[in-house]
Amino acid sequence: MRSKQLETSLTELFGAAAAYLRAEVAAGAEVPFELGARSARRGGAGTPLYTYRALTKQFISERDGSLKRLSGHAEAAMLLERFDGLDRYLASVGGEAAQAKGRARACAAIKALLEEVFDEQTDFELRADRVQAALERLQNATLAGAGEVSLVATLHGVTIGSSELQLTTGLRIARADALAELPEAAAVPHEDEGEHGHLIVAFTTEREEIDEALQGGRAVMRDLLSALRLFGDGRVTLGALGWLRVGAGPWNPLALGSGGRPHGMLVVSSEQEDELRAFCNLVSRRAPHDNDLAWALRRFELGCERESPFEALTDNLLALRALLEPEGPASGLLAGRIAALCATPEQRLDLTERTTRAIALERSLIAGTARKDATCRDSSRTSPITCARCCAT
Repeated sequence: MRSKQLETSLTELFGAAAAYLRAEVAAGAEVPFELGARSARRGGAGTPLYTYRALTKQFISERDGSLKRLSGHAEAAMLLERFDGLDRYLASVGGEAAQAKGRARACAAIKALLEEVFDEQTDFELRADRVQAALERLQNATLAGAGEVSLVATLHGVTIGSSELQLTTGLRIARADALAELPEAAAVPHEDEGEHGHLIVAFTTEREEIDEALQGGRAVMRDLLSALRLFGDGRVTLGALGWLRVGAGPWNPLALGSGGRPHGMLVVSSEQEDELRAFCNLVSRRAPHDNDLAWALRRFELGCERESPFEALTDNLLALRALLEPEGPASGLLAGRIAALCATPEQRLDLTERTTRAIALERSLIAGTARKDATCRDSSRTSPITCARCCAT
């Protein structure tokens, strides 16, 4: 899928580069030329014709340092570093660009794009057809091969500062208008969505077996959902319907299962993107398996997917008891331990009382005597794992 954010950033950089290179020529700098010869007739007979070819690449290379200081260069380089097709694009360019390593790869790609856009030019006018051709060549580096599998889903309860956020190779979240080639239904806003609308999760991988690719894609999306739920207070969900595409074929609907209803909004500012990227990576690598923490996390996930916050209260309390009250509920130690871990000394009494009320509310819900009003509607929304507001009533 084509990234509109990357294309916009590069187009703006091309414009800034064109203005700078024109200013250089106006100040007296000259584009060097190469003299070549070719035969006037087929077969090599006849008087040779001489041609002049502008050595634009050399002119651009001599000003590489100044071009890197242009406004927009750093942003374009950052986006290219996370571009899935960067290595394939550099390989197609060849030469020194193909040998670039690490962060130098993004700068090598920008230089190659500038050389293509202004190839053999001396006036450095920005021509739309050349810009389009260069961007298409770049984006074609991510064209799906026969074995590439793409999985797309809608993401609700999250908003991001940038139009697109690359989390790792093959995985990104973005606004619907920031991605091209989306299934049409994925971009349609839901009736009950607010001003922020929903985001898109896009995952691509290359595996020989489609079933393995699909299984891996589902696992990646589950890990992402867990990380987002743990990262903030919003109850984040995936849409029940996703879409699958093999190669460059059509999008096919795919049931992902119900993820509950979103509640609240997790706002990820541009300054928090690196923090979220690192956190998602940590959750993916360090997620517990087959122990008490894994069991508590599963209860937390179940609580996030309940239709009613009152139903989720028991899930949250069970998660907390598994981690903090191994002696059992009869010990009455949970409230004090939560307060000791999660509150400052002056706030511990208040948190102890709130936890005690949440436990009493659970008993009332079981007995059918609880009054489900706005006063206690927040009691089961919060993450028991982070314990930030574990049992607010």
